Amino acid sequence: MNIDGVRSFAAPRETVWEVLNDPQRMAELMPGVESFEVQDDRHWKANVKIPLGLGGLRMAINFEKVEERRPEFARLSAKGTGVGALMNMDTSFELSEEAEGTSMRWAADVKIAGPVGSMGQRVLQPIVNQQVQSVLNALDRQVMEAAGAPGAAAASAGAPHGASGAGGGGQNPLGSMPPTPGAPGASPQPPSPGSGVADVSTETPPPADPQGPTQTNQD
Repeated sequence: MNIDGVRSFAAPRETVWEVLNDPQRMAELMPGVESFEVQDDRHWKANVKIPLGLGGLRMAINFEKVEERRPEFARLSAKGTGVGALMNMDTSFELSEEAEGTSMRWAADVKIAGPVGSMGQRVLQPIVNQQVQSVLNALDRQVMEAAGAPGAAAASAGAPHGASGAGGGGQNPLGSMPPTPGAPGASPQPPSPGSGVADVSTETPPPADPQGPTQTNQD
């Protein structure tokens, strides 16, 4: 299976490079990691549990950085073994500067052999796509945190990004964030319905109606 795409980050290229080339940060990007061991700056290994059908496929994966040109390009090789599956994966990324940050063009070639591989691309492709999307969303959070963006963790956790296909454009992770209430240019924000917070007015309330109490509207 060959997959690729483009992702944009509101951070300097050097910051994105540091995140992508830090094995410990890479471990935090991977879904289902049960253990992780860094052997040196070019070799590390992980035990992961990959969602598959009604259960999960546990694999031991060895990673090796086989090529790099700081701060623009790196290629990674991964070989995994599990019950009923053998995996080989080659991934690469290329970073380039753009007006508002950094653009990352990435590609991955995933090969799965054994009984699991015989399930076919129609079954495995959605699983691979889901894992890739999870990694990219986690990478958004890591880059924003490394860049020191205010509220990065909270904003990223609640703002999923669309998957980028081949040649597709990634979205700026800060581009869709609404203005902070009270900030210059931000519109006043009424309380949410059902939040239990009343719309308190500073005007003097009208005199009481002798026929009964006046109902106060709450947002």
